[in-house]
Amino acid sequence: MKNSERIANFALAGLTLAPLVMKVDPNLNVVLTACLTVYVGCYRSVKPTPPSETMSNEHAMRFPFVGSAMLLSLFLLFKFLSKDLVNAVLTCYFFVLGIVALSATLLPAIKRFLPTHWNDDAIIWRFPYFCSLEIEFTRSQIVAAIPGTFFCAWYASQKHWLANNILGLAFCIQGIEMLSLGSFKTGAILLAGLFVYDIFWVFFTPVMVSVAKSFDAPIKLLFPTADSARPFSMLGLGDIVIPGIFVALALRFDVSRGRKSQYFKSAFLGYIVGVVLTIVVMNWFQAAQPALLYIVPAVIGFLAVHVIWNGEVKPLLEFDESKTASQEGDDDKTSKKVE
Repeated sequence: MKNSERIANFALAGLTLAPLVMKVDPNLNVVLTACLTVYVGCYRSVKPTPPSETMSNEHAMRFPFVGSAMLLSLFLLFKFLSKDLVNAVLTCYFFVLGIVALSATLLPAIKRFLPTHWNDDAIIWRFPYFCSLEIEFTRSQIVAAIPGTFFCAWYASQKHWLANNILGLAFCIQGIEMLSLGSFKTGAILLAGLFVYDIFWVFFTPVMVSVAKSFDAPIKLLFPTADSARPFSMLGLGDIVIPGIFVALALRFDVSRGRKSQYFKSAFLGYIVGVVLTIVVMNWFQAAQPALLYIVPAVIGFLAVHVIWNGEVKPLLEFDESKTASQEGDDDKTSKKVE
């Protein structure tokens, strides 16, 4: 882990805990937390082997429609069923999901203090009466799941904003680390679709804001304010994860070419500008804003200008992690045959 990554990790942890002991401006907190989360997730996504599964263009095109269907379904559930009942079911779901996400986030830090065989030796557990179903895990993952379980139990019982944010940050980091767009073409399709999705559901319907306020689950980050009428500022996890996986792709593109974080810096700078612009417009109009309206053009625009300036549009558009993964798999098979 580089010093910059270590500093970002500590800064993110400190910023998350800071509102407990001191007054932190919520606008500054939103900007710094979102940017640090993207930074941490991007560097965690850089691994020796490329991702085995990537998003296709077809999946990217369908994603806004699937997201719209899920959003509308939640809106109708909250409208026609008991709000407490829906949130109770969702709490159980996020309890399990939170343990997995938080333990995976903590695992790299915990592994360093455990014996090597705890990290390498896999344990396979088969479900009783369903022998075809099995779970593979290591002792290190069990150890990492212990604090994750305590945090999830705290969240389920208290619904404290800090527990909500810790789980939300774990979801964001894991999403940016594990998801791969495959190529910049796919990323542009996804971001363009969600750009329209965000504008439609925020500006033209009450659905997005209504679900965000009713959905008592860690799908948003909460930032304490001094205003009793509006105790928290909110930022949806999608406004971090969706642009974050695009910025992470730019970093892995730089790494694949053996260069320093050249295009990552421009994409990351675009994300910072987009988040700041969202906060400025939100405070100016005193109304909720679709963050992707500002973040998507900024991220794509900054990266596009940098690439065009350097005359490297073709290599960037030809970059495809799915092909890289398949080529490495073929190389492995060939080497095994030679052996």
